[in-house]
Amino acid sequence: MSRISVLNYPVMNSNYNLITVILFWCGLFVVSSLYMTIPLTAVFSGEFEVSTAQAAWTGSSFSFCYAISFLFFGPLSDRYGRKQIILIGLIALAVISLVIGFANNLPLLITLRGIQGIAAAAFAPTALAYVVEIFPVEKRVTTIGFISSSFLMSGIVGQVISSIVNQRFGWELVFYIFGGIYIISALLVVLFIPKNNNRDGEVSGFALFKQLRRVLTNKSLLLCYSIALMLLLSFVAMYSILGNFLSGPKFGLDNQKILYIRSLGIFGMLLSPFSGQMVTRFGNRTVLRVGLCLAIAGLLFLGVFQNLIVLSAMSIVFVAGISITVPSLISLVGYLGGEARGIAVSMYMFILFIGATLGPIIAAYLLKTGNYLVTFSTLAVLLIVGLVVSLFLKSVNHKVVK
Repeated sequence: MSRISVLNYPVMNSNYNLITVILFWCGLFVVSSLYMTIPLTAVFSGEFEVSTAQAAWTGSSFSFCYAISFLFFGPLSDRYGRKQIILIGLIALAVISLVIGFANNLPLLITLRGIQGIAAAAFAPTALAYVVEIFPVEKRVTTIGFISSSFLMSGIVGQVISSIVNQRFGWELVFYIFGGIYIISALLVVLFIPKNNNRDGEVSGFALFKQLRRVLTNKSLLLCYSIALMLLLSFVAMYSILGNFLSGPKFGLDNQKILYIRSLGIFGMLLSPFSGQMVTRFGNRTVLRVGLCLAIAGLLFLGVFQNLIVLSAMSIVFVAGISITVPSLISLVGYLGGEARGIAVSMYMFILFIGATLGPIIAAYLLKTGNYLVTFSTLAVLLIVGLVVSLFLKSVNHKVVK
């Protein structure tokens, strides 16, 4: 097969691994843009002579625009093609990231971060719908696992890169470097990601609205969405509470040491790429429930024990549970969405990151109790609700949704 044919038609088996690596790379750095300003909040506060709360809007504006934009890119990719939307998003993200480095006041920076959030939102729902559509069933959940793990790892990678670059070269270079990474990512997509045979290019806006209505009236999808809400909510809230716990009088750890403990969660994320094999052997619903059980157990033990080694180990168990739950749930949503999978996955990502937005709010409220057993146990109860909801999901042939 010629090079041109490889780039324009469904890929040969030997190319799926390369595509998976590229999508993992893109997911890692695109979603890192969500977290890159967390270590820079204090820097912006000093640079622009504003309060920390005002400087924090550099993250909030991104998060809000990021979550809302998910609702649009899935339908757009249904209509215009997955590769095209991914590529446009990466190019826009590269340009806006480079421009942000020249921002000289906070309102401009906040506005540009919102635009950056819109551009970043083009990748996740489109890439996941692309995988469900173009990958063979025996590779699907494994690839989704890799992409999902890149989303989770980005929460650590984005902060670490931002911290190191800022300390040595200044905050502006953080955005310049990420802009360069997005340019490289766009080139990789152009060269090695094949176009899918898009059948919906002429779908009308009214037809897309009908697809959205069909998604929102699908009971099984609504059950999946309710579980999705719990996932990143508990993930973000757990790390917020854990950071408060570790910096408190019991342990008195500084930010650098807390970051080290948070980084241990990467070991739990390593299970995510193997979720495809688990689904093949045990079925999608079983893997989903086992993942939720692991996450619940990790949270409960976090509340019970006050030993640093045990806390670190239980954080890994918790993240492992989330890491195998997310890809199995995404795969299920993509399957249940059918021809409207782009919209179905977009809605899933929207709800997932609404959960991430609610996580710090829930954590702040729970921390007022002053009791870490209560805080971690409350998060566990939320996931128990998700586990109960999963019992009502209809049986789906896992050989179809791998």
